[in-house]
Amino acid sequence: MKRSIYTAEHEAFRAMIRDFIAKEVTPHFDRWEKDNLVDRDFFRKLAALGVMGFDIPEEYGGSGEISYKYQTIITEECARAAVSFGHYSVSTGIVLPYLLNLADEDQKKRWLPGIAAGDLMLCVAMSEPGTGSDLAGIRTSAKLSDDGTHYVLNGSKTFITGARNSELCVVAARTSPATPKDRRHGLSLFVVPTDADGFEYGRKLEKIGLRSSDTSELSFTDVKVPVENLLGEQDKGFSYLGQNLPRERLSISVGATANATAAIRFAQEYVSERHVFGQPVAAFQNTKFVLAECATEVAALQAMVDKGIEFDDAGELTAADAAKIKLFATEVAGRVIDKCLQLHGGYGYMLEYPIARLYADTRVNRIYGGTSEVMKTIIAKDMGL
Repeated sequence: MKRSIYTAEHEAFRAMIRDFIAKEVTPHFDRWEKDNLVDRDFFRKLAALGVMGFDIPEEYGGSGEISYKYQTIITEECARAAVSFGHYSVSTGIVLPYLLNLADEDQKKRWLPGIAAGDLMLCVAMSEPGTGSDLAGIRTSAKLSDDGTHYVLNGSKTFITGARNSELCVVAARTSPATPKDRRHGLSLFVVPTDADGFEYGRKLEKIGLRSSDTSELSFTDVKVPVENLLGEQDKGFSYLGQNLPRERLSISVGATANATAAIRFAQEYVSERHVFGQPVAAFQNTKFVLAECATEVAALQAMVDKGIEFDDAGELTAADAAKIKLFATEVAGRVIDKCLQLHGGYGYMLEYPIARLYADTRVNRIYGGTSEVMKTIIAKDMGL
């Protein structure tokens, strides 16, 4: 179905990104996957395109307020080529908004120019061993020093995307005890340099997918965080996390949809070329029916995601709407990509075929950013249930 959210300017940007991927990503991507890490200088090349500074005001070296559609195009083009920009979407699409929305003037001057230039990459540390999606259960602590000049950070985090390629980490920590009536009370956000004394990388976690992006355990041992690095107000961190989750869940949905769209194209190409029993696989009725089902589901999904993108641009994307989009997008993508892999037969299980990479990369979408079960809980609560 024809999409209507993009203009000629968007399509010109798409052409630039597609050319950039062909020259700067595809030739190196297999190595990045083996290393579980993108070349750090790659992000400076992205900065030269102007795409590291989306929404950063021009006075801080950014591009000014930019529609999320441009980040969507990057995601779609990466899926089309079955590659990724490492943790770019996490740094720019998920973590940067925390700084844009919460940083004071001094903080913006310190951090935003470096982010726009690709010199400062960002990660966010929320998940902890044993807590998972239960952010109210965070136990990492940040205690204010006796002289009031800094906080002392202690604790551990896990499943942290892009930490080894980041210079700044937004850490959620407990600054006050939770109350019996409100487990969410007492969390705060801090911007912590990854080279701070006591900031340590634990294991680099081996994932089944998204292998070009590092995922690590982190630990904090008496890390001194200046009070000037508190993001927003103390003890209001949980509400801040909630404000940014709709965008995060939309970004996951955009990626899932783009991967499903790419999977259909890869499957269609494969079944047209592959012959069995004297005819192309595409000639069998089952093949046609499967691809027709996939195309129809993804068309419906794309319409839903595009509506979410428009809501986000208008500042109207609600937590419940984002949950509905993420639930539908990730479940549909899982079904569609599985069917497309099946049409490849045994070759679909081989990493030399892009469908295998899409299959592995997409599975986590139903887990991170809030599991499908958490999305259902949010939706039910919005329904008054």
